[in-house]
Amino acid sequence: MTQFGVTRDGFVLKGLAEILRAAQRRAVDVFGPEIDLSSTSVLTKLLQATSDEDAELWKRLEDVYYGQFASTASGDDLNLLGADIGLERNHLFAEGDAQLEIVGAEPGRSYLLPEGTVLLDNLPTPNAFYLTAPVTLSAKSPVATVRARAFVAGGRADIEPEQLVGVDPDYLRTQLHFPTTVTVTATNPSAFAGGADTEDDTAYRARQLGFPRDMWTLQSVRAAALRVRGVVDVLLSDSLGGTDVTQSFFDQFNFGERTFSGERKFGEPYFFDVVVAHEFARPWRTTGPVVGIYEQVKAEVDRVRPVGIYPNIVEADHIEVGLRATVVIEPGQDPKSLRAALLDRLSSNLDVLRLGSDVVFSQVMCVLVDQPGVLDVRDLRLRRFPPTLGRITFGAELFQAEPIEVGFGENLTLGPTEIAQFRQDSLLVDMQVVGQ
Repeated sequence: MTQFGVTRDGFVLKGLAEILRAAQRRAVDVFGPEIDLSSTSVLTKLLQATSDEDAELWKRLEDVYYGQFASTASGDDLNLLGADIGLERNHLFAEGDAQLEIVGAEPGRSYLLPEGTVLLDNLPTPNAFYLTAPVTLSAKSPVATVRARAFVAGGRADIEPEQLVGVDPDYLRTQLHFPTTVTVTATNPSAFAGGADTEDDTAYRARQLGFPRDMWTLQSVRAAALRVRGVVDVLLSDSLGGTDVTQSFFDQFNFGERTFSGERKFGEPYFFDVVVAHEFARPWRTTGPVVGIYEQVKAEVDRVRPVGIYPNIVEADHIEVGLRATVVIEPGQDPKSLRAALLDRLSSNLDVLRLGSDVVFSQVMCVLVDQPGVLDVRDLRLRRFPPTLGRITFGAELFQAEPIEVGFGENLTLGPTEIAQFRQDSLLVDMQVVGQ
């Protein structure tokens, strides 16, 4: 078998030095051993030029070989592999700065616009945008600038300056319960950009490698749900596919006498559960012009589910987490800047947690102490707070109305349908930054 090119170990590149040596050996065979092959000879210069061209051809052959596999392909080759399986490269979300102004505010009252507040532009079919951070307006401070991002990816949301018109009136009334006399206008001093761009090779390659090659399986359903932009994680369960420990007769009879779970009646549909965790800013149900995560996931799952088997799509329990700690910093450090840096580090580390992932005390401690300028972290306690609506838990947390704070060194244990959610403006964050 050849030493270079396609071998059992993959593609072995033939480098310039090896190509030049082979060319010099052929020159000796043709012209004899007396031929001048010194570095200044004319023949050597010609061999170097042709060998350099051959080396570039070998590099191209290497690119062609590795361009056939999703794990090594890049650029246009990766696009072609995605087209083969019907998975196109995703567009990004347009974003820019939005200037908000409240009209009709009552004196002495503040109006909070949370993260996820819906903005609209003036197109015939308006684009919907959302605030990426909360902002508070009042009669004394009626104007504020905040970052906004499109709900739908693509170049259509790359709007020109002065195209935003304001907060969606339906959102103000139904979600924020603002009085009818209060409105919030919006404008964008500069254009929104980024929607026409596409995801990089790393993200696109990861989606291709995780793409299921089968249908009517839990894996294909999970992949379909994860294709919805804004979905963070998905958990699937089949209540009739295994032992049903919720039945009153579980463990009350001898094995083999009867079935573990009650049998499904003839003609009744078969359901399986799809627990979906999503970004906080995106609504679960359709709100005005914004299509909800539920509707998008249902549409995707319906394409791959078996006939007669229906999904029961459930929103995951988004558990707000925080901490209480005293951070000691080096002399000369700015406490406000260092606190903001610590919150950014916590956000980037806790945002990668998935369904059922615990918030580990040691990992949070490492995030804090690894920040340059931090000398010590004292009395670190992790906190959590269940949603106030629709949240029922068992054990020590039954109908818990106050935040739960665990002891020093203890982890926050989350259930399989729970996902940690960290927000920098949360009331659960009580982090004091003090000098030595």
